Amino acid sequence: MPTTRIGLIADTHNLLRPEAAAWLAGCAHILHAGDICGPEVLEALGRIAPVTAVRGNNDHGPWAEALPEQHTLDIAGVRIHLLHDLGQLAIDPAAEGVQVVLSGHSHKPLVQSRGGVLFVNPGSAGPRRFTLPISAGALWVDGTQPRASLHTLVS
Repeated sequence: MPTTRIGLIADTHNLLRPEAAAWLAGCAHILHAGDICGPEVLEALGRIAPVTAVRGNNDHGPWAEALPEQHTLDIAGVRIHLLHDLGQLAIDPAAEGVQVVLSGHSHKPLVQSRGGVLFVNPGSAGPRRFTLPISAGALWVDGTQPRASLHTLVS
């Protein structure tokens, strides 16, 4: 079975860096974990691959109101729960059969397995905040075992 690559991005804050677009090129799907801050970012991502996004605390206006705050979907046989702020997780991922929880908000990149669930925060791909890295991620699926990687876009 071929490996499926899913692009992970969050906290673009109305800035889609060329480095982020290049990193996401070739992905089968892109997941955006909120704080998009403008529909143009989603439109540009949509020219790269199909996009699923959730609303973050900085997403306002009619375009943002159309986005859910949390969303569960299946891609390549993997159940993924997407939200902006992990502190607002409204489900028990393991009980719901979720294998991956993707969040943003903290701007801190993280890949961590807890209770059989893979928690991923790709960090922030937008404007730099404090000394945190500018980053994105990828979810790799071959069969039904997902694995995640993080990628620094700008040092």
